[in-house]
Amino acid sequence: MISLKDVQAASERIGDITYVTPILKSQQLSHICGNQIFLKSEHLQKTGSFKIRGASNKVIQAIQEGAKYVTAASSGNHGQAVAYIANKYGIPATIVVPEDVSECKINAIKAYNGKIEMCGTTSAERLPRAKEIAVQENGVFIPPYDDPFIMAGQGTVGLEIINQFQDVDIVLVPIGGGGLISGILTAIKESNPKVKVIGVEPEIASDTYLSIQNGKITAISGTSTIADGLRTNQPGDLTFPILMKYLDDIVLVSEEEIRLAFSFVMERMKQLIEPSSATTVAAAMFNKIPFQGKKIVTVISGGNVDLDKISNIIVDTGKL
Repeated sequence: MISLKDVQAASERIGDITYVTPILKSQQLSHICGNQIFLKSEHLQKTGSFKIRGASNKVIQAIQEGAKYVTAASSGNHGQAVAYIANKYGIPATIVVPEDVSECKINAIKAYNGKIEMCGTTSAERLPRAKEIAVQENGVFIPPYDDPFIMAGQGTVGLEIINQFQDVDIVLVPIGGGGLISGILTAIKESNPKVKVIGVEPEIASDTYLSIQNGKITAISGTSTIADGLRTNQPGDLTFPILMKYLDDIVLVSEEEIRLAFSFVMERMKQLIEPSSATTVAAAMFNKIPFQGKKIVTVISGGNVDLDKISNIIVDTGKL
């Protein structure tokens, strides 16, 4: 497993590349939730999501070991991040994306000179293809989450939260493959174990929830959740033990709750976030967390949304 020292080393390695993202507060959201709610705004991060942290940490390490070509499998954000950092260091990158990937994410990958190949709709389909290309081209595969350098890079979000908000009580983190939450857990629990870290998943993409319940990695079939960044089939072999060791709780949110949270943040806070990010806000809004009067940071993981799909996501928030 990774350690706090690994996360601190990642922070030094990527400090000149990533932003220290702000923590925003909404009085209306806090009133609705009965807690003081803050948003760690990774949607304002370079490339529009937290993924640049882990991707930079891993790609830089690979280049230092002689890599001249990289590949990745991604629903979009990880691919953007890998393409960005590879382009920055002057090496080519091929990104294997699902056939239903968001158009805005394709455009961003192309803008960073990444080559795109479409493959299936699940991570179980695109991961082997990206690894195959890496072997064929004598390159290095950059995993989306199940890698120590990726996890340590994502953990720098947790370091920033502790430094920015020292009296935080609870941190809510969205869970896909587990790279973000495993890194944040390591950073926070090894810095201040009193801070509770709670994971959030969509009800119809509950592979980590089921795995925690079963005490072992449990796979699910493909999911159609609107939180497309969380469409993994199972937690990672490396991420899962960290969740089992440190995670305080994990909660589920419905598709309608995600839509309402997404709409609230856009309408009331004037922030465009991804549905994947809205899961943590939904958990706070809809009483998934049995606490009152606490200082809660919701991790907003990204903000890359196709503009033409917003009308299919947004709902009336008048009943909130």
